[in-house]
Amino acid sequence: MTETIWGQKYRKIFLELVDAYQNFFCEEIDHTENIERHDWRDGLENQQVNFDDENVLDEIGDSRYLEVSDDFKDDGGCETEETKLAFNLSRMEVGSTSKSSSKTKTKKKKLNSPEQSPVLLWFRRDLRTYDNQALVKACSLGVPVIPIFLWNEAEEGPLAAGGAVKVWLEQGLHILSQTLLERYESKLIFRKTYSYKSELLNLVRETGAKTVVWTALYEPLLVSRDREIKNGLEKVGVEVVEEHGYLLHRPDQVSVAKIGAIGIGSVTHFMECCKQNPGDKIGDPVDPPRDIPKPKSWPSSCSISELCLYKKPRRRDGTLVDWAAGIQKHWRFGEEGGYENLRRFLDENVDNYESESARADQPWTAVISPYLHWGELSPRLVLHEAFVGKIAAKFRRKLAWRDLSYWLLSMFPDMDSQPIRPPFANMAWNTDRSQLTRWQRGNTGFPLVDAAMRQLWAIGWINNYMRHVVASFLMSYLRFSWVEGYKWFQDTLLDADVAINAMMWQNGGFSGLDQWNFVMHPVSAAMTCDPKGDYVRRWIPELSGLPDKFIHQPWKCPSTILKRNNVQLGVSYPNRCVLDLEKAREQSLQDVVDARNHFGKTYIDPKYGR
Repeated sequence: MTETIWGQKYRKIFLELVDAYQNFFCEEIDHTENIERHDWRDGLENQQVNFDDENVLDEIGDSRYLEVSDDFKDDGGCETEETKLAFNLSRMEVGSTSKSSSKTKTKKKKLNSPEQSPVLLWFRRDLRTYDNQALVKACSLGVPVIPIFLWNEAEEGPLAAGGAVKVWLEQGLHILSQTLLERYESKLIFRKTYSYKSELLNLVRETGAKTVVWTALYEPLLVSRDREIKNGLEKVGVEVVEEHGYLLHRPDQVSVAKIGAIGIGSVTHFMECCKQNPGDKIGDPVDPPRDIPKPKSWPSSCSISELCLYKKPRRRDGTLVDWAAGIQKHWRFGEEGGYENLRRFLDENVDNYESESARADQPWTAVISPYLHWGELSPRLVLHEAFVGKIAAKFRRKLAWRDLSYWLLSMFPDMDSQPIRPPFANMAWNTDRSQLTRWQRGNTGFPLVDAAMRQLWAIGWINNYMRHVVASFLMSYLRFSWVEGYKWFQDTLLDADVAINAMMWQNGGFSGLDQWNFVMHPVSAAMTCDPKGDYVRRWIPELSGLPDKFIHQPWKCPSTILKRNNVQLGVSYPNRCVLDLEKAREQSLQDVVDARNHFGKTYIDPKYGR
């Protein structure tokens, strides 16, 4: 491999053979050793190879490699000089068996014993050091720890890896990598791969690791994937340790025993299920480890940029569009930024949140959802910090909603694409893509809706009340399917979470278990969340000069006032995309009735009409 002209072409095979040799003979190859060479053909005719035990094949590998195949083709096509050089070098590559083996015996080196083998710590959605059970567990084993992060977008899923969340992930990885380096003199190894399972097996071979530790994830597809990875690792003798810290209540431990199934989908029912059928104790947050034991050598790593998380689109003139500049400028990434937001909220704004969480014009929400999504804050830490008497009860309840969404996803694995209530698969929806685009870009002509959608695009986040406002407008007035809203949120939200988004969009789209029995009127809602129009003025500066009375309904503003403030409806600010909101709402309700009557008769309780 090191001396022939074909060397680099077969580097991977060479490394695999080295691993196989060292594992079989329990010794390391001394690559500096000068091995005597001889013609590899000497005596080959007289050698006999016999497998007395066919079971040996199972230990060596798949027996199909020993079968005759028509698929094999000689390299062929080599240049004459290249072939001649390769042949001449190959004649010298292997020394006498007896001589080389005797020489090798003097060079034997013991490989690390199992207890000295490193542990691979696979970071996923737990990009933190505080209250990271997987990190603490890995460091408690008394062996070197190799932190790794693997990226394969196909296995994450296109909607689970939208544009905004990847921007956050890239920044979060920078922070975590710096933290490990500066605080522990440790490294975070990055690998971009086409298979998590294959890459972990490669790392096991490269490092000699006997244990892999990770934090469990709960999306059904990922649970199935992780089970396959675990089986693959255990087959080669690697122990897998799975810690639980992404949720407070594991979906597989939630039961309706003593409670019954009636009420599934409501957070009250869920909390009662958890109370009556407790699973693992939540416990208290754990401190970061004092030290992360380092290996003698580190496996290779690509750079964060080579993961290709944040991709800038290219204009026709060749320049790049830095569409995430606003996001990167607005946020302080990493666990310190998350904890700072949490403490500011609990110290300054929790009282206001408990009474007026809807306010969009005030900084009264915690703004920690992106940190929770990527595990820069653990839900256990948030719960622990939020125990300030009854004041934060409403806030703590949000953590129950989060756990509920994963429980529902475990029961309805297609919740992100298929309606939970079957009749609504036949619901009539709008198909005018131009109106959908106006909603996505914040050009509906309704200032509150547009302000929220522009904020979402600019910084990747809007508060919960505003999510209700824009979702209600999309489904109840524009009459678009909840699936369209879900997809847009998954691509633009920094906290884009399959379980939470799917649950809430289905509830709003009538097909969820906890159907919304309300609609958020785009003008009436503004009086609740933005009474003076400060929120709209911030995100729609072209309307900033309008009086409070007209800021949420510029179509009612006198033309003289519009002209004085350089507002020209249909030019500087769009006209309304829906002229008669009540008529649109009536049609939306009729669509629901039609779906129930035409396709849902067998699902309706004849006694109560439910």
